[in-house]
Amino acid sequence: MTVRTPAPETVQTSMPFVAPELEHADRATLIAAAPGRQPAAAPERKRSNRLADDRRFKIISGSANRALCEEVCSFLGVPVGQTKMVCFSDGEVHFQLLENVRGADVFLIQPTSFPVDTHLMELLIMIDALKRASAGRITVVMPYYGYARQDRKDRPRVAITSKLVADLLEKAGANRALLVDLHAAQIQGFFNIPVDHLFASPVLVGYFRDLKLPNLTVVSPDAGGVERARFFAQKLEVPLAIVDKRRTDINVTEVMNVIGDVNGRTCIILDDIVDTAGTLTKTVDALLKNGATDVYACASHAVLSGPAVERLAASRLKELVVTNTIPLKPDAAALSKIKVLSVAGLLGRAIESIHMETSVSSLFS
Repeated sequence: MTVRTPAPETVQTSMPFVAPELEHADRATLIAAAPGRQPAAAPERKRSNRLADDRRFKIISGSANRALCEEVCSFLGVPVGQTKMVCFSDGEVHFQLLENVRGADVFLIQPTSFPVDTHLMELLIMIDALKRASAGRITVVMPYYGYARQDRKDRPRVAITSKLVADLLEKAGANRALLVDLHAAQIQGFFNIPVDHLFASPVLVGYFRDLKLPNLTVVSPDAGGVERARFFAQKLEVPLAIVDKRRTDINVTEVMNVIGDVNGRTCIILDDIVDTAGTLTKTVDALLKNGATDVYACASHAVLSGPAVERLAASRLKELVVTNTIPLKPDAAALSKIKVLSVAGLLGRAIESIHMETSVSSLFS
């Protein structure tokens, strides 16, 4: 009689699903995550210490400020992402990504400066293209946030456009926003996605500290900018003054009086935006009338629309210091009393911190 020995029972073990980012994890990590065992903590997602070696890191640019994007990329040692943007004869924008961004951490640099509506529409189209190309995360980097000045209902039946723009960016597919010197800090609350708010103050403070101007006083051109000016004055360790400004209409202001002692002092007017320069030139006149010896001004965003350049050229302002969040128009670039400082290093360090998941606020410590 033949006795058959039963074949050893085949036991099939199922390996847990390995996510793409864990495909190179060691076997011990995977076994620990198998059914019936205590779940292991997800391994930290490692990123290259050199961004140039990280294929999941991309920076692309719109048409609003290509020079700033190239400067940021040069600071970080990475190339600008390859894209194609053309317009149909009626002005309709066509945008195409020319490289793979699937799963990538993409930073899209585009200020919404003049022409505001065109650059805003470009930004929305680029976000949509990135979303449909399966980008892992889309961070909109807006050195200048257009429509920020309409941040509340200050009169009946008006729009709150800064909230509208935030909604448009989110709806288009933005996952995060990196903004520079918002007109009003509460705009951060209009977003339902993470927002990193940068300040150009370190760049501006460093410039004026090196000038070593005598008897210095920082001046806020209105009550709304007092907090910004106070921070600036503390960094320079100088007194603060305030100009009481009353706005009579859009782009029309009337300077009332100066609060604080500016007699015999060198004054620095600090603002976030210089648009038509009406407020700025009236503030200069008010300070000089109250005994100031010299008046400088600085601002993050040089909008400089309408008669701004003519007003600045005719004013007794010593120098206007701005940053390159917005590219200067040719007539403004030709004016010798306008000095431009770069925020490329500031943006580059913030972008690197976001990608490496380290603190952005430490940049201002």
